[in-house]
Amino acid sequence: MATRFFSLPSHLLVPPPRLLPADRIFAPELPAVVGAVDRAITGAEFRDQRLLDRLEHLLADGTRYAAPSADGGPSVIFAQPPDDLPALLRTADQLESMAVDTEGERALVWKCDSCGTRYAVPVALARDVAIHCERCGNPVQLIRTRSLGEQSLMDPHLSAVNVARRALAAFFRESMARGWPVLASRNRS
Repeated sequence: MATRFFSLPSHLLVPPPRLLPADRIFAPELPAVVGAVDRAITGAEFRDQRLLDRLEHLLADGTRYAAPSADGGPSVIFAQPPDDLPALLRTADQLESMAVDTEGERALVWKCDSCGTRYAVPVALARDVAIHCERCGNPVQLIRTRSLGEQSLMDPHLSAVNVARRALAAFFRESMARGWPVLASRNRS
């Protein structure tokens, strides 16, 4: 089951089985990778408790509010300002720190014009050279100014997890700045 975090003004909270007003929900922009949010919050803490444990407890025993969408389960308040503001800001800092700690080495990326084979060279080792493509044999110009840009040399799923960590951290801060409670729910499927 995928966890979903969102916020909206407190006065818009309604009990189930109704749905929350979709046009008023503020949610983080997260990667569309299955399980990225759950992996992103694994290891993070909220009020001296593992975030996932607190979430499980709230989803099992917390006061239930309407679902954010038809495919979502009922929602619970995860954090509410002003009481949870310092704790949620510490959690946001922790998520960003986890993303920095697991970020891979940066590399410049090029692509063969003929066959599309991609080449990555760590930024520290990048030099302007020409090589022959290992697939088609055509020359590939590895010139720093003509690269496709920088990417992280890491597992693509872990990269999505780090994107989710940063997005959640920004979302938690913005929700608290707005004075809106942060809610959580799980998708039914």
